[in-house]
Amino acid sequence: MLLTIEGNQLVPSQEDPVSRYLTRLRGELMSVDAGEVASYIPELARADPRQFAIAIATTDGRVFAVGDASQLFTIQSVSKPFAYAHAFACHGRAAVLDKVGVEPTGEAFNSIVLDDAANQPYNPMVNAGAIAVSELFPGDTPKQRISAMRSALSRFAGRDLDLDESVYRSESETGHRNRAIAYLMRNSNMIGNEPEAVLEVYFRQCSMLVNCRDLAVMAASLANDGVNPLTGEAAMPAEFVQDVLSVMHSCGMYDYAGQWAYEVGIPAKSGVSGCVIAVIPGQIGIAIYSPRLDSYGNSVRGVMACRRISADFGLHAFCSRTGVESVLRHELNGLRIRSKRLRTPAERAILDRSGGAICIIEAQGRLYFGTAERLVHRIRKVAANATHVIVDFRHVQSADRAALCLLQGFSGVPENPNCQLIFSHILVNGPLANLRSVLAGTKGFSRPIQIFDGLDDALEHVEAEILYLHAPASEESMLTLQEIVLFQNLDTEELSLLSLSVAPKLTTFESGQIIIKKGELGKTFFVIVRGSASVELPSIGHGGRTVQIASVGRSLAFGHMALIEGRTRGAQVVAETELVCYAISVESLRTFGLEHPSIYAKILMNIISDLADTLHAANETIRALER
Repeated sequence: MLLTIEGNQLVPSQEDPVSRYLTRLRGELMSVDAGEVASYIPELARADPRQFAIAIATTDGRVFAVGDASQLFTIQSVSKPFAYAHAFACHGRAAVLDKVGVEPTGEAFNSIVLDDAANQPYNPMVNAGAIAVSELFPGDTPKQRISAMRSALSRFAGRDLDLDESVYRSESETGHRNRAIAYLMRNSNMIGNEPEAVLEVYFRQCSMLVNCRDLAVMAASLANDGVNPLTGEAAMPAEFVQDVLSVMHSCGMYDYAGQWAYEVGIPAKSGVSGCVIAVIPGQIGIAIYSPRLDSYGNSVRGVMACRRISADFGLHAFCSRTGVESVLRHELNGLRIRSKRLRTPAERAILDRSGGAICIIEAQGRLYFGTAERLVHRIRKVAANATHVIVDFRHVQSADRAALCLLQGFSGVPENPNCQLIFSHILVNGPLANLRSVLAGTKGFSRPIQIFDGLDDALEHVEAEILYLHAPASEESMLTLQEIVLFQNLDTEELSLLSLSVAPKLTTFESGQIIIKKGELGKTFFVIVRGSASVELPSIGHGGRTVQIASVGRSLAFGHMALIEGRTRGAQVVAETELVCYAISVESLRTFGLEHPSIYAKILMNIISDLADTLHAANETIRALER
C-alpha cells in the first residue's frame, strides 16, 4: 500500500500523482543490479541489495513514499550536512569556517587529504571535515556531545532516532583510515580533543538509524528554511541553510560532485549504506535508499532515480523558480461569486442554498513541480466538501512537464467521489494549450474533467447543473404572465387586466441577431420564453471588442429600464441562442399604468427589487475579487 503522512499521521494514499510517479519510477529501476554493497564496514555488507525505497517530503508536511520506505539503515555520511548545520547554530559562521573549509577536493570521501595552507580539512562533506565538525557538538565530554548530536539529528527527522550498536562497533573496530585522518589533524591542531574521543562521536553519528521517510523529512527541513515540516520545530537557524546547501551542491557527492551538479543540479548528499538525499529549496526533500554502490561510493539506483526526478520535473538548480506558496492566489465559493447569468428570485434562492458547495480556486504564476503539487493537494482537500471545484488559470503563465504530469493524475477518488472538477481560462491557442490537451478526456476524480475558456462560462455551467438538479426547467412550455419576474406578486384579477391591455407579442430571433442597439430609443422591452440573450457594451480598451455585462434567460426581461428612464438604450442585446420572446410595448404598459396606478406601482417595485438583488450580487463579486 502507498502511504502518505499529513502532519504526524500516517494515512492511506488516495493514489495521488506523486505516489503513482514514484511507483512507476521504482518499478523501472528495480531491474538495475549494478554496483556492490559496501563491505569495508562488515555490518554494512549484510544489507539486502534488493531493497529499494524512494520518498519525497514537501515543505508543507506531506510525505510520499514507495518501496522499502520503513526499512531502517544507518545514516552514515548523510549525517554530515545536519552535523554541519548544528555547528553553525552553536558556533556561528566565522567559527565554523575557521574550523573547516568549503572547497571541493575531487578526491574520494575517505581520502587523507588536508588543506595545509589553511590548516583545515577542505570541506565538511568528506570524512576529514566531518570529523572536525563532530568535535563542534556542544559538551565537555564525549557523552554530552553524543547526546547533543542525537538531539540535533532527531529534530531534523521529527522523531527520536536510535543508534545501531552493532554498526557502531563495526565502524569503531575497523575505522583505521578515519583514525589516521583524526591523528593527522590532531598533529596539526585541526582538532583540539583526543582523536579517540572525537571519533567516538563521529562513529556514533554515522551509526544512527533512519529510514527513507526520515531522510526525506530531514531533507525537506533544509528545503523549508531549517524548519521541520512535520513538527514545525526549527531544526536549525534559517540564516545558515544557504551555507549547508552550497557545500552540499559542490561537495556532497564526493569526486562525482561536478558531474552531479551538471546532470542533476540539486544539492545532495550520499552515504555508503546506500542512501541519497537531495534538496530543492522551498519545495521538497528527496530520499532514496538502495544499498548497491558505484565506484564513487554513491547508490547506483539513488543516482539514477535523482537524475530521472530532476529531468522529469525540471528541478535543476538553474531552472528559475518562485515560491510555491504563491500558486494559490485566491479561494472563493458560489455564495460570493456568481456568473453573469441573471437569475429569477426562485433560482437565486436555490443557488443561495447550494452555492457554498461550489469552490473556486484561482491559481497564479508558473506551474512546476512544487507549485503544481501544492495546487493538486489543495484541490483534493477542498473537493472533500464540494459539489464542484473550479480551478481558474487566468493568472497562470506556463506549465512545465512536471505540472502536466501532476495535473493529469486526478483519477484517484477523494472522500467525495461525486465532486466535479472543472478548469477555466485554458485556451486552445493560449500559453497553456499543452495543458488543455493533457487534461482533455481525463477523469477528475470519478467524473470527466471539463474545461471552459473563462471562469464565467464555468460558473454558468455549474449553476445550470445545480438548478436542473433542484428544479428542472421546462424550456418547451410557454410562459404565463404570472411566471414573468416583472409581474410577480400580481393577483389573478390584476394579471387578467394586464393581459387584456398589454397583449404581449411572441417574437423569434436567430442566434447572433442584435435585438437592441446601443443608443436607440427604448420603445419595446422583451421577456424570454426560450433561449438566452447577452447584454453587451463595446469596449474601447479591448481593441473594439464587446464586453458582456450579463446573460439573460427564461422568464427574465431585458430592455425594461425604458419603463423607468425613458432614455436611449445604454447597451446592446444579442441573442446567444435561437430566442423566443414576448415583446411588450413600453407605451402600452405606461398607458396601462395611468389607468391602473396601483398595479403599475407593483410592476415598478418588482423591477427595483430585481435590480437591487442584481446589484447586491455584483457588489459581492467585486468585493470577493478585490486584492
